[in-house]
Formats: sequence, C-alpha cells, structure tokens
Amino acid sequence: MPYPYKSEVKVRFADTDANGHTYFGNYMVFADEVMSEYWVDLGWDIYDVDASPCLVFTVNANIDFMNECLGGDWLDVEVGFSRMGNSSLTGGFLMTNRRTGEAAAKGSFTYVFVDKATRKSCPIPEDFKATILARQPELA
Repeated sequence: MPYPYKSEVKVRFADTDANGHTYFGNYMVFADEVMSEYWVDLGWDIYDVDASPCLVFTVNANIDFMNECLGGDWLDVEVGFSRMGNSSLTGGFLMTNRRTGEAAAKGSFTYVFVDKATRKSCPIPEDFKATILARQPELA
C-alpha cells in the first residue's frame, strides 16, 4: 500500500511501561496522531467539529506489533488510505524505528462518516473524496 503522508514521533519516557519499552496502547495513539495530521493536510479540520459537514467515527482499529521501541526512539510513521467506500474509509499505517531501521508496527483504522442529526452513516463529502483521490488516485 502506498503511504502518501509521513511524520515522526519521539517515544517519550512516559510512553514506556515497566519493561522499558513502548506501552502497547501508545502505538495506536502515535498512529492516530499522524493520521489526524494527514486529515488536516487533506483539508478536514478535525479541530472544528461544528464546521464539519458530518461526524467521523472510528469503528475499527487493528495493529500488528513487529519490533519493540524504547524511550528516546524516533519513529517514522507513514499513513494513507487503502480503501474508500460510499460512507467509509480504511486507513493504514506503518511505523519504522529509526534506531534499528526495522518496522515496529503496522495496522489500520476504519472510519465511518455519520450524519450529525441522525447518527446514521452518510456519504463521504464529495469535496473531501475528491481531495483524497487527487492524492491517492488508486482508490478510484
């Protein structure tokens, strides 16, 4: 899968557990942070829910752990979408540890676009869909 957006995350001491490596739940936080940056880069203002045409619910999250990360490690986190439906998007991520050069984790999020009033699924807004397709034409 192509990953059109890349950012970095530093593993802080607070992100580690009693074993000295990154607490498993924090990998999802890292991936979500970078995926959120990508949404903003695509023009979806995640910080202004009132201005958005609909809501977006994360309905599924998956992760495969591949190698441990330690406090102080820098992770390159790549994200993109692997599937676009009528009212849903599946986003994927890959984290690579700069210290080791090895993949640390990979996974996915599934998002559903939801009408604010009815809380029922609704189509992905056309302008947002067009912006995604301009960046990732393989999803058409």
